[in-house]
Amino acid sequence: MRVSVQSVNFNIDDDLVKYTEKKVAGIEKFHDQIIMVEVFLKVQSTSEKENKSIEMKVSLPGNDIVVKKQSNTFEKGVNNALDTLKTQLIKRKEKQRA
Repeated sequence: MRVSVQSVNFNIDDDLVKYTEKKVAGIEKFHDQIIMVEVFLKVQSTSEKENKSIEMKVSLPGNDIVVKKQSNTFEKGVNNALDTLKTQLIKRKEKQRA
């Protein structure tokens, strides 16, 4: 499984890249056919506190799964997106078994 972390509208910190890659690597245990995960971290230019946008695209055989979350920190947003992604991967795997 390949993990790609990209930043939009800001320069990404190495610690944030390592944190994101480490967290994303854990989803492999929920689905064994994951080809690639693309993570897009964006800073929205708004006055709201939750101006961090996280988008994860998981490439699977067949259809891809895309999760988008807004948060006030990237770490919290990555965790929220991964929680949603885990649920969707489990559902997808159960459908394949049926």
